[in-house]
Amino acid sequence: MATKSVMTESRDIERAVALIQLGARLQVLESETSLSYERLLRLYKEVAGKSPSKGQLPFSTDWFLTWQPNIHASLYVNIHRYISKASELDDIDAVMKAYRMYAEQMVASDVEPLLSFTRAWRLTRFMDAGMLVQTKCSCCGGLFVSEPYENARHFQCGLCNPPARAGKGRAGLKLH
Repeated sequence: MATKSVMTESRDIERAVALIQLGARLQVLESETSLSYERLLRLYKEVAGKSPSKGQLPFSTDWFLTWQPNIHASLYVNIHRYISKASELDDIDAVMKAYRMYAEQMVASDVEPLLSFTRAWRLTRFMDAGMLVQTKCSCCGGLFVSEPYENARHFQCGLCNPPARAGKGRAGLKLH
């Protein structure tokens, strides 16, 4: 039986607490630490003050390709890619740092963040697996999340070419 390092366990607990504070689901904690399910469950309840959410993690790439979520996903991915290239952080630490920067940008811009930590984590996994890629917009030159087979020559982002009904939802209606 291999003995578990106290230092490794301490780092895992510290990482799990940081993940819980960012809103990570229990499945993310299980994937990113070597702590037992029971230990993570107790830790989650202690840190969050409630039981973790139930249900499956998002598993489809489709959400990241819709208009507004794509803009948020693209901002996060660009931050994550920069952090990954500019530092030597572990993968999950780069995800946490990029998500914090994304969230700070949303607060500074007074914009409701659409990307939860768990979605950002899943998006990073999709990008690493090549299920989603970045494509350069033919108008503004920005890099946006897209499908791997997107025609880059004619690709236009949701900022340069928003859908016809963009911004005309219920929030924009005036009732008499």
